[in-house]
Amino acid sequence: MKEIIQQKIIIREKIRLLKDSYSYHEKRMLSMMVIDKLEQDTDFLEAQKVLAYWSLEDEVDTKEFIKKWAQSKEIYLPVVVEDELELRLFTSINNMKAEPRYGIFEPIGEAFTQWNTIDFAIIPGVAFDVQMNRLGRGKGFYDRLLPQLRAVKVGICFPFQLVDKVAVNDNDIPMDKLYY
Repeated sequence: MKEIIQQKIIIREKIRLLKDSYSYHEKRMLSMMVIDKLEQDTDFLEAQKVLAYWSLEDEVDTKEFIKKWAQSKEIYLPVVVEDELELRLFTSINNMKAEPRYGIFEPIGEAFTQWNTIDFAIIPGVAFDVQMNRLGRGKGFYDRLLPQLRAVKVGICFPFQLVDKVAVNDNDIPMDKLYY
């Protein structure tokens, strides 16, 4: 177990350094390429209820994607509540606020609890491998959320976030698809 934790720490630091080596413009261009692949996915196009995430500065940029697709699909975003993620419907940028602990913009409104009705889930990660295993930031938020979803689970990341092997635990859930 200690070896897995140490491997995860090493990968997180390696990816952090790689992210820092790319300019904002380079990450924006890479984001557009990833989002383009996502928007062509048949499962996504057929989905009505989509779980996404409001991107942080070091993640594939999902903001414009969310605003665009919220006009024709129900887009749900995670909200940090204590040590869990709650899902809420994205209605507009005007109905969001910054979460105090992590500074993540989150929708205001009622919790969405019918998780089994989500068709498509877009999941961020620090790193992914070719077996579609995911390495998160280490808080376990998505580790607790993913088992409750029946949706197609799609990891998205920058190409440099793809690694040979992500060390996994029993509670780590692989993605169904991966775009980078």
